[in-house]
Amino acid sequence: MSNPNSDPQIHQAANRLEVLYADEDFVAINKPHGLLVHRSKIAANTDEYAVQKLRDQLGKYVYPAHRLDRKTSGVLLFALNKPALRAIRESFEKERIQKKYWAILRGHTDKEGLIDYALINDKGKKQEAQTRYLTMNRTEIDLPFGKHQSSRYSWVEARPTTGRMHQLRKHFAHIFHPIIGDRPHGCNKQNKLFLEKWNMSSMMLHAVSIAFEHPLTQLPIEINASPSSEFVRMIKTLEFDTSLLP
Repeated sequence: MSNPNSDPQIHQAANRLEVLYADEDFVAINKPHGLLVHRSKIAANTDEYAVQKLRDQLGKYVYPAHRLDRKTSGVLLFALNKPALRAIRESFEKERIQKKYWAILRGHTDKEGLIDYALINDKGKKQEAQTRYLTMNRTEIDLPFGKHQSSRYSWVEARPTTGRMHQLRKHFAHIFHPIIGDRPHGCNKQNKLFLEKWNMSSMMLHAVSIAFEHPLTQLPIEINASPSSEFVRMIKTLEFDTSLLP
């Protein structure tokens, strides 16, 4: 595993977005929840984007290597030049990138599982989609909800082997364990509960790591992002095992 570049000009400039990794070809940040990657017609109510913020901080052009939902926090990778962008996108297309996410779900999930469920994209095309998950911890708290006298939740590690839009959100909803805070694929009643009881409206999905072979130097790269303070707050509030946090 390679270490982040220690170039002080890059890291001093990135005082607003947390820079996790930087070299001559790539830079990665820990994207906060709610920040769009780039301008979008479906979110015309904001003028703040990760691309522009990072470009301003570094004083150079950056090109997003992949997508990360506005509601999802965590590792977001950018290329710093066109050859690097072409190379890393080819790695994504050929599924040479290993991505790992953490999510807090409603209910108790199996110890591990494979969700193999095709999804329909925005053009109406059916696409194969697979997600592997491992349950890190389960909890049951003394909170009556509906017909149940307590509330159950699971903290899972998810590893999508394909990269479809909203894949994890749709896949976990498909197995009836929606991600807490997700709209519109989640559970509206649970989302309302979290908002009213804990003033929590963030989606509990975090891109915790990305690993790949650098397409230009062939060096192994692994980039990790600590979860947001809100994610950590919910881990503690729901009485999960906090020793599993970094």
